[in-house]
Amino acid sequence: MKHQMELTLASATPAFRRAHRRQRRLPSAHWWFDQMRKAVDDAMDWQPATPARPEQTRLLLVAGPKQPA
Repeated sequence: MKHQMELTLASATPAFRRAHRRQRRLPSAHWWFDQMRKAVDDAMDWQPATPARPEQTRLLLVAGPKQPA
């Protein structure tokens, strides 16, 4: 096979793809922000938990017999 394939790229094709991609992204962004607004609107008010009761801790330091080194 000794034939060479020739491929030409039109300059209008990439610009068209970029514009199409932007138009497609815009509705999904609106959808996402609408969902986030709905989540915030539907969120419940909550009260923080009451503070924990104080806990008494002890540290026992008992001096025991010394071990020979």
